[in-house]
Amino acid sequence: MRYDNKLNRLQQALPEGLLADAGWLEANGYSSALRSHYVSAGWLDSPARRVYRRSRSPLTWQQVVTSLQTVLDLPLTVGGRTALEQQGYAHYLLAGMQEVHLYGPKRAPTWLGDLPLDVKFQWHNSLRLFPDDADAPPEPNPAMHSAAGMHLPIRYSSKERAVLELLDELPERESFHQVDALMEGLSDLSPRRLQTLLEACAT
Repeated sequence: MRYDNKLNRLQQALPEGLLADAGWLEANGYSSALRSHYVSAGWLDSPARRVYRRSRSPLTWQQVVTSLQTVLDLPLTVGGRTALEQQGYAHYLLAGMQEVHLYGPKRAPTWLGDLPLDVKFQWHNSLRLFPDDADAPPEPNPAMHSAAGMHLPIRYSSKERAVLELLDELPERESFHQVDALMEGLSDLSPRRLQTLLEACAT
């Protein structure tokens, strides 16, 4: 297949601004030599080793998460503190946006730590809290985020699950004071959903 045909196919498969790693590109027919050619020609940018994207604009953590969930199809959900911050409860969590908490049964890619971002990604094994994964990942909320101007929403934990994920961080990574203030403001939790989660929770 000619370079230009493969490039056109890549433009369709990889939305602008999103990331793909070398494994994904290799599996889709883009060799190391071809990837290097695309980078040299300016058709691909490489923000970290063996990671590529079709954009030279500043990278955002939302684009990274959307890439993990949609392009790479990894079972990772934004949860805990980050999910609550993004669902409107940031004023109870005073530390500010410094980490993006990802939950899933498989470890997040190691190259996340090499990306040029001001936030750090923190992976949590979701099976530790929910060994049977009784609470399936929530459906994406289109109102929360659209990466690179496209309708590719991020998958977040429900606020009920995010609260339990946050509580699991006590007392090492979260303070009782902040969690207490947060719980006072969470008057809209679903008792039925919370009960289901508590029954499935392992801790």
